[in-house]
Order: sequence, then structure tokens, then C-alpha cells
Amino acid sequence: MSRQNRKSGARLDRTNLYSEITDKIIAELEAGRVPWVQPWGTAAAKAPLGLPKNASTGRQYSGINILLLWGAVIERGFSGQNWLTFRQALSLGGHVRKGERGTTIVYTDRFVPDDEKRR
Repeated sequence: MSRQNRKSGARLDRTNLYSEITDKIIAELEAGRVPWVQPWGTAAAKAPLGLPKNASTGRQYSGINILLLWGAVIERGFSGQNWLTFRQALSLGGHVRKGERGTTIVYTDRFVPDDEKRR
């Protein structure tokens, strides 16, 4: 696949991701909930208070991922704020139950132009 094709495909995926996140936020607002305020002490918040973190690495999620993962905890009634990728679960000796669905998060990394890398 050419570099140009990969870029255009990624752009379409990002557009869909942005739309998905925007739609979720709008749905929460229309339901009378403010999605960026963690629902301290409400029945919807079965998970302990705190920021979501990766259960394998211990690294806390940041940015829009916090909102996405808090939303998943509330929507699906999860009892924890720890998250794993499918492969991390397998490598730690766990498994993923049949029929379970993943939660979308956004991966970001520092952009370093090719010219800077060559220096």
C-alpha cells in the first residue's frame, strides 16, 4: 500500500472516530449529563474514584481517553478503572470473554519531522 493511500485511509478513520466521540458527548448532554464531570457518588459510578489506567503498565490515560473510558465504565457498569488491550490480557494469562467488545481510545505520539530525525 502506498504512503499516500495509508494517509487517506487514516484520515477517514480519524473522521469516523471524531464523529463517534462527538455523537457520544452530544447524547450525554441531551440526556442531561455532563460527560466531562465524573459522577462522584452516583449509582452509575460503580468503579472506584480515580483516573483510568492501564492494568499492565500502570500508566494513567490522559486527554480524551479519560472521558471515553469513564463513559464506558458508566455505560457498561464496570467495577474498575483498569484497562488492558486484548494482547496484554493474553500475555498476563487472562482471556477475553466471548462476545465482549473493545472500547475505542485515541493513541497519540510526538510528531518528529523526517528532517529532524535525520539530524
